[in-house]
Amino acid sequence: QVHLVESGGDLVQPGGSLRLSCAASGSIFSINAMGWYRQAPGKQRELVAGILSGGSTNYEDSVKGRFTISRDTGKNTVYLQMDSLKPEDTAVYYCNAEVVLHSDYERFYVYWGQGTQVTVSS
Repeated sequence: QVHLVESGGDLVQPGGSLRLSCAASGSIFSINAMGWYRQAPGKQRELVAGILSGGSTNYEDSVKGRFTISRDTGKNTVYLQMDSLKPEDTAVYYCNAEVVLHSDYERFYVYWGQGTQVTVSS
């Protein structure tokens, strides 16, 4: 079994910054990709940023230039640095990982964290 634990969510004023962290633990052989999604009230969950094992990244258009995703492969941890936050960034942020297990090298399994609340408000 694999667990993803997020941290770093908080209430912040517009223009402020937050750094989210997500640590994966368990019977992990490798992680192909990790990402951050968010879900605002009444809206569908959307991909915010993703990072592959080789370091390639992609971002949702509205966060380009403001958010930065990074990864510590040795710690199985992914980060999301969020700068110049806007009220529309308010959402529950979820971590996601595509994991290859020690018990099954032939495919990857997708795991989700429990979510962390980010609120941007004055």
